Amino acid sequence: MSGTTERPQRAHDGQAGPRVRPETGARARTLAVSAYLVLLVAWSSTIGIPNDPIGVFLWIWGAFVAWDVQAPRDWHLRFPRDWWPVLLGLVVYWFTRGLVDELGLPVHVQMPIDVDTWLAGLVGWDAIPTEVLQQAWCGDPCTRDLPPRWWDRVLTTVYASHFLVGLTLAAVLWVRDRGHWWTWMRRYLAINYAALVIYLVYPMAPPWMASQDGAMGAVERITSRGWAGTGLDRANIVLQGMGNPVAAMPSLHAGIAFLVAIHGVQRLRHPSRWLLLAYPAAMSLALVYFAEHYVVDIVAGAALALAVVVLVGRWERRRSGPVEGGPLAGASGGTVLA
Repeated sequence: MSGTTERPQRAHDGQAGPRVRPETGARARTLAVSAYLVLLVAWSSTIGIPNDPIGVFLWIWGAFVAWDVQAPRDWHLRFPRDWWPVLLGLVVYWFTRGLVDELGLPVHVQMPIDVDTWLAGLVGWDAIPTEVLQQAWCGDPCTRDLPPRWWDRVLTTVYASHFLVGLTLAAVLWVRDRGHWWTWMRRYLAINYAALVIYLVYPMAPPWMASQDGAMGAVERITSRGWAGTGLDRANIVLQGMGNPVAAMPSLHAGIAFLVAIHGVQRLRHPSRWLLLAYPAAMSLALVYFAEHYVVDIVAGAALALAVVVLVGRWERRRSGPVEGGPLAGASGGTVLA
């Protein structure tokens, strides 16, 4: 290593002075990043695309290590030092969500069916939206072994992006703007835990489960059908078996998609930022079509995202000042990069 590259420290990082980044040679970086990409593609095609917080965290960290491959160890350890509170919070959420189904609470079934039936009636449909979409786009009857259409592949990819988009956005912000990174992480953790409270209070069966129990017409859970024949799948590296089928109200898939779009629309200034709303729209369509969620779950997820943005923003504005160097520092604070 023959030198350093200096960049001005942003004011929100909490102190003045240069940000020093160790120099990595172009050849070393190219080799390291190429090896990383080959390993990621091989892992995703044989084991599965990272699907849990620990797996996503490890692969994001690996990307940073590859980019600054010639940096000293302490430089690479900045990432876990900053991220461990976030990762711990997500792991606790993940495990707690997985236990909701074990509490023996009564599972609500009829309410979302009634609401979606009422919503369908407003547009002249004689069945709930999931049934209508599957009959029109999947087949009648719709089964998981039918060959996927192009829209199945697109919507399965959109669905799978839920497990990557929030943390990937956080990683970009961690590099570019540490204060903004914590602003996003507060909202991301808040929506996860707010949804968890609702899951504990109001466990609810999704459409595919209600259909299996005979509470509504025949629908199939066809979430993974879009990737049939591609060799792709999703895999939890550490947090195996932590899903919860009755964590359906609200839809956190929809909630986080709306949160990403709202956050982007608020922060960006280019007119094209409104195109971000296509992401929650596509996610919502996928969730209803795949029988993962009712329309009312989508509405609840969007409302929760909006509530989190408003309430966390209000909390930030009421803060008297940043807590220097802490993970809950105000929007203008944060930890320093070097």
